[in-house]
Amino acid sequence: MSKNKTVSVRQIVSIAVFITMVASAVVLAVSMILAPSEPAEGVTRVKSDYVLMLLQSILGIFAMLLPRWLSHKWGVEIPSFMMILYAVFLYCAIYLGEVRGFYYLIPYWDTILHTFSGVALGALGFSVLSLLNKTDRVPFNLSPAFVAVFAFCFAISVDVVWEIYEYVMDGAFAMNMQKHAAAGGRALIGRDALGDTMTDLIVDSVGALFISLVGYVSLKWKKGWIEKMLLRIRKKSH
Repeated sequence: MSKNKTVSVRQIVSIAVFITMVASAVVLAVSMILAPSEPAEGVTRVKSDYVLMLLQSILGIFAMLLPRWLSHKWGVEIPSFMMILYAVFLYCAIYLGEVRGFYYLIPYWDTILHTFSGVALGALGFSVLSLLNKTDRVPFNLSPAFVAVFAFCFAISVDVVWEIYEYVMDGAFAMNMQKHAAAGGRALIGRDALGDTMTDLIVDSVGALFISLVGYVSLKWKKGWIEKMLLRIRKKSH
């Protein structure tokens, strides 16, 4: 695939996902305003049911704007195929997952996405090292094992912060981000209530471990795999 064609696909996918997020936010906001506050006969959703979907859609809008802001503010460039994966992930997680209810309709939908996020965050961990050292590559003076461990720990740390965010949002807005209740609203207890959070952390760890091992092999034997995923700082023209 040529560079121009890749850029074109990146732009099309990014714009399509952004428009979807904006349209979803508008529709959800209107639906939330019109919905009753309490359950009634013939009513399937009340105002509180739309809160999580609306907040996630708004988060998706800001997430889609983040790469452009990073590029404008600090000159951070994201490889085209990584940007495409990023946009598709947001679409699957927010629009399909929350708005269309795939988390409840499709078995293991959340597990698949969390595994992918572990891989993506692990790859981001490699980028963080290169960006902090202001290079286009992972610094050669660092041990491949150290870099791989850093990437793994970075991914797990971000995943833990996300789970804390879900816990706080559930408590503050009476939502169900951690899936502590079944689709019908029945509260889960014991290990069942912890199942979603612990499964997320486990598969996040598996994904992060996978990309960390790939990165280690790439750096140890100079395969060049991980370098294709790295974020870079745009060089200033003189």
